[in-house]
Amino acid sequence: MNLGLASGLSGGVTRLKRSWPVLLLIMLLMLLATPAMAQQGMSAVTVTTNADGSQEYSLTLQVLALMTALSFLPAIVIMMTSFTRIIIVLSILRQAMGLQQSPNNQVLIGISLFLSFFIMSPVLDKVNETALQPYLAEEITSKEALSFAELPIRDFMLSQTRVKDLETFLNIANIQVDNEAEVPLRVIIPAFVTSELKTAFQIGFMLFLPFLVIDLVVASILMAMGMMMLSPMIISLPFKLMLFVLVDGWSLIMGTLANSFGLGAG
Repeated sequence: MNLGLASGLSGGVTRLKRSWPVLLLIMLLMLLATPAMAQQGMSAVTVTTNADGSQEYSLTLQVLALMTALSFLPAIVIMMTSFTRIIIVLSILRQAMGLQQSPNNQVLIGISLFLSFFIMSPVLDKVNETALQPYLAEEITSKEALSFAELPIRDFMLSQTRVKDLETFLNIANIQVDNEAEVPLRVIIPAFVTSELKTAFQIGFMLFLPFLVIDLVVASILMAMGMMMLSPMIISLPFKLMLFVLVDGWSLIMGTLANSFGLGAG
């Protein structure tokens, strides 16, 4: 069993290494997403010579818009991947165990990022094969590369989105579609985020129950012994940590989160 787990992790690490170049796709294609700039060779900086011989420099509106869009890039990447579900579950787990600062936020974010890369590696591989590599080989244009890169991510989000949430945002946008292929991305993203929040809180609730039982048992014992001034959290914390370690909690949590996306998602 340990050999199978090691083999699975080794395969995930291999896919993760192959997927690193895909991270360059978003930045590269964002800079080339405007067809007018790519096809007409529009310069990024305009130089104007005044009558007195002085020069003025100004940025084109397209470049200004792209630079503004880059500030939203982290939020876009985070909300369109498995990161949201993972970081919420880990935060609820820390709260359930009664730990305020351990693991700290940097550790939780790091775990969530690398686990997200592990889960999203099939999607990133498809983006790399269908969009990034053909674009770098100059076989397709930047606009076509964006369209091809959207398909695997779109399929991943649809596979994790509840039909009810999708219908809710379709009704809000007053859009009628015959099949999932016609659903616009501006509807899929908020529906996907809503589904991820619901799923994360469901998993977090199930994680909270055993720790809540320990807190109730310890509080009842302290009340029976007349130690009402002693905080039950102080006494129950070692027992919760011991329970979490004995059941190999971290492995169970990581495995549950990965399996909740279906290992071959995307």
